[in-house]
Amino acid sequence: MKRRSFLKIVGGAGILSFSKGNLFSGNSDNNTNESNEGMFIDNELLSFRNQNRSTVVCQNGIVCSGHPLASLSGVEILKAGGNAIDAAVCANAMMSLVSPMMCGPGGDLFAIVWIEKEKRLFGLNASGRSPYNWNIDAARGLGLKNVPVSGPLSWSIPGCVSGWGALMERFGRFNMAKVLEAPIFYAREGFPLSPVIARGWSINPKEDPSLAQIFIPDGKPLHFGDIFKNHDLTRSFEIIARDGADAFYRGEIAERIVKFSQVNGGRFSMRDFRDHTISWIDPVSSNYRGYDVWELPPNGQGIVALQMLNILENFDIPSLNPNSPEYLHLFIEAKKLSFEDRAVYYADMDFADVPLKQLISEEYARQRSKLIDLRRASQKVLPGRFSDSSDTIYLTAADKEGNMVSLVQSVCWLWGSRLVPTGLGFCMQNRGTSFSLDPNDLNKLEPHKRPFNTIIPAFLTKDGKPLFSFGVMHGDYQPQGHVHILINILDFGMSPQQSGEQPRVRHAGSSEPTGSKMSGGGTVIFERHISDKVKEKLADMGHNIKSEVEVFGGYQGIWRQSNPRRYFGGSDPRKDGCAIGY
Repeated sequence: MKRRSFLKIVGGAGILSFSKGNLFSGNSDNNTNESNEGMFIDNELLSFRNQNRSTVVCQNGIVCSGHPLASLSGVEILKAGGNAIDAAVCANAMMSLVSPMMCGPGGDLFAIVWIEKEKRLFGLNASGRSPYNWNIDAARGLGLKNVPVSGPLSWSIPGCVSGWGALMERFGRFNMAKVLEAPIFYAREGFPLSPVIARGWSINPKEDPSLAQIFIPDGKPLHFGDIFKNHDLTRSFEIIARDGADAFYRGEIAERIVKFSQVNGGRFSMRDFRDHTISWIDPVSSNYRGYDVWELPPNGQGIVALQMLNILENFDIPSLNPNSPEYLHLFIEAKKLSFEDRAVYYADMDFADVPLKQLISEEYARQRSKLIDLRRASQKVLPGRFSDSSDTIYLTAADKEGNMVSLVQSVCWLWGSRLVPTGLGFCMQNRGTSFSLDPNDLNKLEPHKRPFNTIIPAFLTKDGKPLFSFGVMHGDYQPQGHVHILINILDFGMSPQQSGEQPRVRHAGSSEPTGSKMSGGGTVIFERHISDKVKEKLADMGHNIKSEVEVFGGYQGIWRQSNPRRYFGGSDPRKDGCAIGY
């Protein structure tokens, strides 16, 4: 496929429509179907699908998300007179209901927003901080070598709702009551579980009674097509709709979280919630093949994608074939180099002197690219030196005025900390597990500090004009996914939909900001449809190949073209969602 062919030739249109009928009718109550029969579904095919959707093209507005109800609710907001910001918040709230193991009010939020009237990008960091009463000495006093991955010691303040409020107060048209109308309705009346999300709805009541009380209320596992209602989340949403986002941090919701924390050995106080603030920040960029790629600076990992692209620009990627061993070798080696820097330098910039400009400079990338052996995989990689030195949801929305939102939100691990504060209907994130307990690390645990965060929105511009709002969910894979998507489009000439359908490769095992180190060069993991010949060639080059295939990433993207304005939406078939435009 010729380089950038999509940029020159626009394909056909895709229109999505919905009927009021259900594919499968489950019981109307919060339990499994009255019979033992369920919708037929081949889980093997479900697990490894990654191809054959149309790019959705429209003129007036579009929402791409991981669930049809979220995309549809966002589009309804647009059609009612709201803008892309209102639609994105509505879609995020709906995802909190339909995909509670991935996201929700108990997690963090980041966004990059293009505001057409101002002709510029805005960055939002709505991630929360550690408790004031939590530090390395306290952790060591409990005999901990790492911050736990579950339980209240893994908690940091959830920034999600403050992010909703900040986005709408600054750029939105509607109030919170309007954008939460659909999520409240479906939380109260119920919705059927979609196939991919249903596969993640596995809870052991004996191990996770807090989760089980809300998410398997009758003690029976829920399956694809079963109807689920969340009355506690309904009430939480109603409080936020009535009193605004601030009610989450200064009212009943915060009080319930703090009480639950205290009863269960956590460290939260009301002061932690009262002092929570969001940060409007400037996105940072580097140029790849004449396009400006925008990410948010640390405490997130977005600049990993910039570092990787800067390194890869030193090689003739367009002359290679997609998913060829030569391309994948360069991709993996660039990832290793960038992740070593991530492990050492990425931290809350209010606490750490992060060499941001140096890390994303072209000169630094040229020096790092010289470390790549074109014929052999590296087994040990060191971070650069300076003189002054995974689950998530992603969605994107655009409106008829030209505003665009790139938004990512997460409770960190699947089901977060695996705890649901009494009466609230959502699980709390475990983002605090990303802190290091080594006092020499920049990302060390300190009071009222933001932990390293993996969730990253992205944006692409050219000559100061907006082109592409996109993101890829899935922990450490996210920056790798950003690079895959952009190279598929800019170097290999794929459409926004095709770029997300290609088989993926993930490198795992790099050093981490928590203090762990890469061993033996890490591991390369493949999805289906990567040929055995490619794997054998990479193995011959010294890469450690995992034999089992996996699935990773959940991509959404909106490409914009002007004169006349059109939006081209792509949505990852690995998830339940879709792009809906009008």
